[in-house]
Amino acid sequence: MKLAGISAVVTGGASGLGLATARELIARGAHVLIVDLPTSAGADVALSLGGNAAFAAADVTSAEQIEAAYDMAETFGPLRALVHCAGGGGPVRFVDKEGNPGSLERYEAIVRLNLIGSFNVVSKAAARMARNEVVDGERGACVMTASVAAYEGQIGQAPYASAKAGIVGMTLVAARDLASKNIRVNTIAPGIFDTPLLARLPEDIRHSLGQSVPNPARLGAPAEFGSLACQMLENGYLNGETIRLDGAIRMQPR
Repeated sequence: MKLAGISAVVTGGASGLGLATARELIARGAHVLIVDLPTSAGADVALSLGGNAAFAAADVTSAEQIEAAYDMAETFGPLRALVHCAGGGGPVRFVDKEGNPGSLERYEAIVRLNLIGSFNVVSKAAARMARNEVVDGERGACVMTASVAAYEGQIGQAPYASAKAGIVGMTLVAARDLASKNIRVNTIAPGIFDTPLLARLPEDIRHSLGQSVPNPARLGAPAEFGSLACQMLENGYLNGETIRLDGAIRMQPR
């Protein structure tokens, strides 16, 4: 897929991996709609990125809000690219410190955000892409975001690891499901990246986390994620694949 001039959506695009991806897409000439929560800095971020960026406030688990965001994206032209970065986690133990069962409500909320949200965002994007004219053999492409936690979930990550493993499992199914529509689907499973969340940690802890990565022994740069996301969109033969972007790290239990 040629990215110049296309309409693209980046969820979670107001910060971190999503913002880096939006920047990479714009650098390649795409028109980008940043989708993020109304409490985010999305409007200011879009303004800072110039005329090829806009912002829509939406919850990725809301069918109506995502449809409205895609309506906005299509003012740039037919939607041809989606990079879905929105998500989040939080600790849930199977048995807490007092010996009580882990919170089912918290488990459900994290799975809903990460896994149900991914299906919602991708399925509604694909329905629009399916109406596009075929260009260079395809109508559109989607990139989802999993995590190395899908493979080596740490203690307390039960809902997050479950949801991210679900995204990995969904990837090939989605690619096969949408093959008849000429729509590709791939996923990135990032390791430890230098995002705003980690920026809150003391420098010595950030350094220690970086040194735990085999090679290169540092935190991942968000621009490296954005670059891979763009390559997944551009490479027409890459489909149904989850790629770990983690410096060869394998997470320990804690």
